[in-house]
Amino acid sequence: MDNKAIRMEARRLLVGKWGKLALVWLILYAIYIVSSSFSRWSFILTLIITGPFTLGIYNIFLKIWREEDFKIEEMFSGFKDFGRALGTYLLMTLYILLWSILLIVPGIIAAISYSMTFFILAEKPYLKPAEALRLSKKMMYGHKTQYFMLMLSFIGWCLLSILTFGIGFLFLYSYMTMASTIFYQQIKGEVSYEEIIIENIDQSSGPSSEESEKSTEEDSPNQDLY
Repeated sequence: MDNKAIRMEARRLLVGKWGKLALVWLILYAIYIVSSSFSRWSFILTLIITGPFTLGIYNIFLKIWREEDFKIEEMFSGFKDFGRALGTYLLMTLYILLWSILLIVPGIIAAISYSMTFFILAEKPYLKPAEALRLSKKMMYGHKTQYFMLMLSFIGWCLLSILTFGIGFLFLYSYMTMASTIFYQQIKGEVSYEEIIIENIDQSSGPSSEESEKSTEEDSPNQDLY
């Protein structure tokens, strides 16, 4: 499925749901505004709540992809898995920041590599944060350019949203997230979840020094992202 088809399918799936989802984004925006009022703790509060909210909202979009109904309060469902959601967000942020220290482009590539992480987290609750990140990276191998072009194709909608004093973003976020959900469903079958589990079993069984060194290199945030 090319990017044009992905956008068309996203619009189809969102029919009748735009307003309900706009309310989800509006509530999230209001929560961030309130948290920012705690000037001393605003940054920490943002770090704490972003992961659970991302997990909850991605759960909603996965339900939409399955053409199931959803409730607005499900945006808070990520707090039921608070520790894993928080740990994943912090680890992902750390990896992206480490790459961004080098240059902007490596940071963007890292963000794209880990872009499927919360979809994976939502569908596979037994995976640990590092495992979900590693699987997202494997899943995005060979697909980063297409995903970048997919996100870039929304630039016109971003400009229109700015002209509406930001109101348009309440709908654009749904459009982009739905497109990302479809993209995820399109590529997820190319990498087996069991590969991550097998890797962990192999590591816990005591690898040789050469294998251990290779494993350490693969898990490092400084490995090749391409």
